[in-house]
Amino acid sequence: MADQRAPRLAVLIDADNASPRIAPGLFQEIAKIGEASLRRIYGDFSSPRLKGWTDLLSVHAIMPYQNFAHTPGKNASDIALVIDAMDLLHGARFDGFCLVSSDSDFTRLAARIREQGVDVYGFGERKTPESFRQACSRFVYTENLLPETLAPVSPDHASTTLVSARQSPTAAVPLIRTALAQLDVDEGGGWTPLGRVGQQLAILAPDFDPRTYGQAKLSDLVTKVGLFEIRNSEAGAVQIRTKPTRGAGVRKA
Repeated sequence: MADQRAPRLAVLIDADNASPRIAPGLFQEIAKIGEASLRRIYGDFSSPRLKGWTDLLSVHAIMPYQNFAHTPGKNASDIALVIDAMDLLHGARFDGFCLVSSDSDFTRLAARIREQGVDVYGFGERKTPESFRQACSRFVYTENLLPETLAPVSPDHASTTLVSARQSPTAAVPLIRTALAQLDVDEGGGWTPLGRVGQQLAILAPDFDPRTYGQAKLSDLVTKVGLFEIRNSEAGAVQIRTKPTRGAGVRKA
């Protein structure tokens, strides 16, 4: 029996647009997807502003790619990252790319990689423009990767708090209902495998994540909102359906 190899991933980090405090959670999250075979970070490491990343390079085996900021307002690091990403893409050695940045300039890069049939996993703050989030196969908010005791700090948003990354669980209800409607299960009392719902949610919104709503798992989220029923099927699979409205299915004599 052949061994199932984990997907090989190329992790490319924009040091100017990612906090070093996400590093432990970032690589733990990437490990759920596959193997971070290549780890590169781009920035001007002669700047004291990137010292936080410099201290973590050896800890997480990240290879730094130095790009001096010769001209103010021009980001040589972005260009270097894009060039490397395209070289790696055409080398066809990786099953997926992890782009770590909140910069919308990488929208076209993400779209181009996906056009090649390769998955793109984006990691950025909630301020990340929708264009970049939607261009990714999946997008993870880096606020969700921080320990609960920490609040994310970015160069442009030093006052950002962890609370700002959380939404009320009820905010996810319209999206969950849309996913259920699109799956259109008419048999078996409307019960739908929760796994299928999760897959549909990822298609509808690449940035969907139960942790954004303060819950660890999708099953916890649907239970928390109280508008859905959840059960285990005879085969042991978790299923979900919208709670029947009061009086539904009752016929008048």
